[in-house]
Amino acid sequence: MVANPPLTLEQVEEILHRIPDPEIPVVSIRELGILRAVQWCTDAAGAARLDVVLTPTYSGCPAMGQIEDDVRAALARHGVQATIRTQLAPAWTTDWITPQAKDKLRAYGIAPPHVTGGTHRPVLFASRKLATDASKPIPCPQCGSVDTTETSHFGSTACKALYKCLSCLEPFDYFKPY
Repeated sequence: MVANPPLTLEQVEEILHRIPDPEIPVVSIRELGILRAVQWCTDAAGAARLDVVLTPTYSGCPAMGQIEDDVRAALARHGVQATIRTQLAPAWTTDWITPQAKDKLRAYGIAPPHVTGGTHRPVLFASRKLATDASKPIPCPQCGSVDTTETSHFGSTACKALYKCLSCLEPFDYFKPY
């Protein structure tokens, strides 16, 4: 038990839940599964210290520095300093994206990923077959048609592929399942 933390864990989690992903601002870092753990600890002097654990969507994610800055700034506005740790294992999976976030992605124009069932597959840049499951149609987030095609394996970010709907002709990102 930590003595006298400035905020309850529930208050801290509410603050962190409001931090948007810098690349997809309609979803929070919690909803994407990037925010993995939050706990109060006691430092050597007996003071309460917050420990925040983040897992990047992939190890080279350029948004991680911004996410860490956003976490620190949000907590500092409430007088809380935190130790932020990056945890790479277990590797982030799109299965950690909440159902609510998938709905928000779709409404934002990004096709959410299929469920992987917890099977982590490496992203192989030489083989598109292993990186996406071509047997599952990718529905267009604009019109819902599954008459879609991948136009580029990389979309606006490395974790998304660029697709085009052959029904409404709109391009859209698809959040690749990992």
